Order: sequence, then C-alpha cells, then structure tokens
Amino acid sequence: MTFEERLIFYDSIVALCPNIQRKGKTMPYTSANGHMFSLLNKDGELGFRYAKADQEAFMKKHNTTILMSHGAVMKGYVLIPESMNDFNELASCLIKSLDYVMSLEPK
Repeated sequence: MTFEERLIFYDSIVALCPNIQRKGKTMPYTSANGHMFSLLNKDGELGFRYAKADQEAFMKKHNTTILMSHGAVMKGYVLIPESMNDFNELASCLIKSLDYVMSLEPK
C-alpha cells in the first residue's frame, strides 16, 4: 500500500472511535492526556501503544514486532501488520491503546 492508502486506512480506523481525533499533517498520530498512542510513520507503518503485557500478547497473537520509526525503536508501540484489516477489531485495539495512555500520569 502507498502512504496515502495507509493514511486513508488509518483515518478509517480513527473514524470508528468517536472520542479519538487524528492529528498531525506530516506525521499522523493520536494523543490524549499529553501522550501519543498511535502513529503512522513516513514508511506507512502503523503503530499502537500498549502496556508491556499487552504489547507482548498482541505481538504473539498477530506475529508482529515493536514499531521502528525513523530508524529508532518506538518503545511501547507495536507494529500493526498489514494483514490486519478488520476495521472493527483495529478500532477496538485503538481504544485499548487510548485506555492505556489515559491510565498514565498526564504530561
């Protein structure tokens, strides 16, 4: 998929979550409580942020890894594999990510 196609895909997931708004023009992301919890990097890779135990469970279930962006490990973020294409499942995953950052101390 091209970056533009992935952006449409990402926006479609966010649109299913009424309490979440996508931000950013050159690097699309979502944030709450002063914490970013999802992003679409320049390579069109989508990542969601989770607590450590949830990261490990997600990576095992979906056979994926930690997200890398601009050559750096994005601590706390899992790479959403392109094979995941169920918008409702992805919206649930995004909401779980929001719930996680809302449990963190506000920035």
